[in-house]
This record gives sequence, structure tokens and C-alpha cells, in this order.
Amino acid sequence: MERTIRIGCLALWLGLAWAVPATADNRDLSPESIDGAMRVDAEGLIDLHTEHPELLIIDARLAGDRKFGYIEDSISLPDTETSCDTLSTFIPEPDSLVAFYCNGPKCGRSANSVRIAVRCGYRKVYWFRGGIEEWSAKQYPLLR
Repeated sequence: MERTIRIGCLALWLGLAWAVPATADNRDLSPESIDGAMRVDAEGLIDLHTEHPELLIIDARLAGDRKFGYIEDSISLPDTETSCDTLSTFIPEPDSLVAFYCNGPKCGRSANSVRIAVRCGYRKVYWFRGGIEEWSAKQYPLLR
């Protein structure tokens, strides 16, 4: 009987622990690096795009976030819609240059998309971890 009560209490505690909503305090930051991807800052993204105009820049945020501003020449492909199939419609070859961004270091969407792209075999993957937060702080223009 006592064992059954302990198991029941443990199950209740675990259920409550999973029910706690995510907040800024318990949400993970995006990682510092991702294997198979090269991290760039805002200037690095600008330089990369200047040197390689064919660079595909992917905004991994939800489509609705673009109304608040987005980086010129970027396309919207939310991480929730990113797969090998969707990437192949935009990125024809494994050696095509592609860069991903989202809202910034507290946003994991671009990290998710980068991991998917690497798993799909893309070899020239860049990650702008600073995202819109860094871009805006440096007062680079956003399109609306």
C-alpha cells in the first residue's frame, strides 16, 4: 500500500513538473556552435552575401514574425516546416551556400533549421546566431 502511494505521488509530481510553462527563466539559449555549420555575425553575413550573391538567407522564424521586419533577400521557411524535402525546393545542391537566422540567441528556431540542413547533407551552412536582435542593435535595415 505504501509503495502504491509513493508511486502515485511520484507520478503526480512528474505530471506537474511537465505542466510548468516555459518562461524566459527556464528556456534554453541556443547553443554557441553547431557541428557542420559556420557561425557568422551580422558583418559576416553581409560580407558573405556581398562575396556570394547566390547565398540563400533563410528566416527560420514563424511567418507572422516577418511583419516586424526581416533581412533583405531572406526567404521565410520556419523551422517547423523545414525538412530535407522543403530545403531541396530552395537549395538545389549540397554545396549551395545557405545561411539561417531567427530572433537571436534566445531563439532556437534557426539552430533547429541548421541541424536539419546539416543532417540533410548540406555542406556550406552558415548560422547567424545573433539574428534580428543583433541586426537591429547594429541598426542595419529591416524590410517590412
